[in-house]
Amino acid sequence: MAARIIRGRDLPAELRGAAVAVGAFDGVHRGHQAVIAEARAAAARLDAPLAVVSFDPHPRRWFQPDAAPFRLMTDDQMARALGEQGVQTLILLPFDGEMAAMSHEAFAEQVLGASLGIRHAAVGFDFTFGKGRTGSPGALQTLGARLGFTVSTTGRVDDAGGLKLSSSAVREALHAGDMARAAAILGRPFAVEGEVIHGDKRGRTIGVPTANVGLGDYMRPAFGVYATRTRLPDGRIVDGVANLGLRPMWRLAEPLLEVWLFDFDGDLYGRTIETELVAFLRPEMSFDGLDALKAQIAADADAARRALA
Repeated sequence: MAARIIRGRDLPAELRGAAVAVGAFDGVHRGHQAVIAEARAAAARLDAPLAVVSFDPHPRRWFQPDAAPFRLMTDDQMARALGEQGVQTLILLPFDGEMAAMSHEAFAEQVLGASLGIRHAAVGFDFTFGKGRTGSPGALQTLGARLGFTVSTTGRVDDAGGLKLSSSAVREALHAGDMARAAAILGRPFAVEGEVIHGDKRGRTIGVPTANVGLGDYMRPAFGVYATRTRLPDGRIVDGVANLGLRPMWRLAEPLLEVWLFDFDGDLYGRTIETELVAFLRPEMSFDGLDALKAQIAADADAARRALA
C-alpha cells in the first residue's frame, strides 16, 4: 500500500511523535532504504508512527529553476516505493522562499520540533539542511537533544560489489543506457509514469499504435529504444517496446516516451500508466522511409520480447 501523502506542516494529532527519515529521497534507492530502515527500527522501539519527511519541489529545482530535468520519480511513485518499505506517511514540506531562508537551527526547532513534534530523526551521513547547508547530522543530534528527539545517522552504504548507491549514480547509469546498473542501485527498474497524451498517430498508420507520455521533470535517459513493462490503470502489466527521444525522422520539439504495448487493444488517452525501462536496445536513428522504419520496428519488437523473456 502506498504511503499517505500529507503536504505541509499541519499533521493530524495521531501522526505527531513519529520516527521520521528526513531527506530528498529522489529514487528511494537502496542507500535511501538503509536510512528508512533506521527510522523503521526507531518507530518499532518507540511504538511510534513511521514517516518520511521530504520536500516539494526538490530543493535543487528551487535553487536552480533553469536546470535540466533531473527527477527520478514523481511524488506518487515515491509514495508507493515508501509504502513498500513499510512507511505509512510521506510528509512533503513546501520548499519555498521561507524554507530556503531558514537556518538549520530554525528548521530543527520550528519544523521538526514544533510543527511535526518528532521523536526520532534518521538521516544519511551526507545530510545537510538549513540556509547555506550549515546543518549536519552532528548539529541535528545536538539540537535534538535540546528539543526532545533522538537522531541516528546511517553511514555510506555501497553494494558489496562496489556499486555506488546514490541518486547521482542512478542518473549516470540512465544517461549511459545501463538499465541493469540503474535497477541494481534502485532495487527495481527505472520507470516513467504519466498521462497518456495524443500524438500525431503515425504509429497507427503502420500498425504499431503507441501510448505516448511526456517526460516532464524526469531526467532524460539515453535516447533510443527500450524493452518495457507497463502497469495499466487496472493493474495489468503489459510487455512492450518503446522509443524515448525526439524521433529524428520527425524532430519532436520535446522528448516523448512512445510505448507499443504488445497484444493490447484499448483506449488509454487521459489515463495514467507507469512504464519500466527494462533494457536499452539501441540508440535513436533515422530511416530512409516507412518500409525501413517498419522493418526496424519489427526487429526491435523481437529484441524486446527476447529481453523480457
